[in-house]
Amino acid sequence: MAIPRRIVVATATLASLALVVTAQTASAAALVLGAGLATVCSKAAIAGRSDPKSIETCTIALETQAMGPRDRAGTFVNRGVLKLRRRSYDESRSDFAAALRLKPDLGEAYVNWGASLIAQARYGEGLSEIDRGLALGVDEPAKAWFNRAIALEGLDDPKAAYLAYQKAAELAPDWKEPQVQLTRFTVSRR
Repeated sequence: MAIPRRIVVATATLASLALVVTAQTASAAALVLGAGLATVCSKAAIAGRSDPKSIETCTIALETQAMGPRDRAGTFVNRGVLKLRRRSYDESRSDFAAALRLKPDLGEAYVNWGASLIAQARYGEGLSEIDRGLALGVDEPAKAWFNRAIALEGLDDPKAAYLAYQKAAELAPDWKEPQVQLTRFTVSRR
């Protein structure tokens, strides 16, 4: 018989959780292959950039470059990710919505939409969008699970948050941030 575990958050306050959300919310970029500005935009998003020049590159790509629906949707996601990192949440969601109009089954758009909501402490809504994206499939599920964990902490469900951080750590063992967050928890057996 398995021994039930009780998980308690050690020192997570709403203020520290807000810091984690704004500083550490993980965004998932969409890979766009080929040549041209859309690929430069994709590389900027994957590299973690958020500078105005990168956003402008994405915008020019969307305005001038011929792309199929998948790459166009991916470019909207990438520009949205850059805006999300700059805390331009409404603008980022506008880009994710544009991506979904082109490609309604693009999981990355939903996951990033969810991350933007979580960053605004709209945890329930964000969790719902992330779950929707995970169900569709994403290239970087660890980031989605990490954001789920932040949302679950915000919803005052430390056990589910702990398990979500564990899942993120399992999916991306070389990514240190989920492991760092797990150290804030104390696990005790009943």
